[in-house]
Amino acid sequence: MRRRAMLAGTALLSAPALAQGDAALAAAGWTHGEYDGIRPARFRALPDGVALEGEGAGSFIWRRVEGAAACLSWRWRVDLGPPPTDLTRRGGDDRAVSVAVGFAGFPPRAGFLARSQHAVAQAAAGSHRLPRSVLIYAWGGTGQEPPHFYSPWMGGLGRVRVLRPATAPTGRWFEERVDLAAHWRDSFGADPPPLQEVAIGTDTDDTRARFSAQVERLRFGAC
Repeated sequence: MRRRAMLAGTALLSAPALAQGDAALAAAGWTHGEYDGIRPARFRALPDGVALEGEGAGSFIWRRVEGAAACLSWRWRVDLGPPPTDLTRRGGDDRAVSVAVGFAGFPPRAGFLARSQHAVAQAAAGSHRLPRSVLIYAWGGTGQEPPHFYSPWMGGLGRVRVLRPATAPTGRWFEERVDLAAHWRDSFGADPPPLQEVAIGTDTDDTRARFSAQVERLRFGAC
């Protein structure tokens, strides 16, 4: 996957080219972001969520959130998606859909290089204030990935968890609930900084696969 910012790999640490999206998405607080040189996905607002579809595409929608890390719940389904790919590797790491949560602070072990790369990405992102750490929850992958692992694109600032592998049943809703504070501690070894952003994205530009998915009932709340 070609990316304009070296920290990209999710919506939250890319330097996005902001696209004009569905007015209903904008009314719900979402902004559509595109990756440089990659065909964008099509996002459509639902009464309590979004639908996304496309072929060989990759893009995302994001919106600001505030408050302390607690639990995040949602339900999602995939009707079409890419084949299993190894999400721990750069290139070929396609997934039907992901939900990513960005935080305002760096991981305590983030070094000079990661912070410098983030500064470069921030300069390219302009007014989009980028999170300094990210938790990514993916529907995709082989199912053989570790329980959580560093995103190969994010220089130690992002951790990925595969909640549903690419082989999960299609055409069926799955309920998810994740403890963001516990996962940030497990991932980065300290108490989490405040929440900053949530994003829903997709990436099938390597396999050129068709995809169709929905995410609904995205809620932050007490654990």
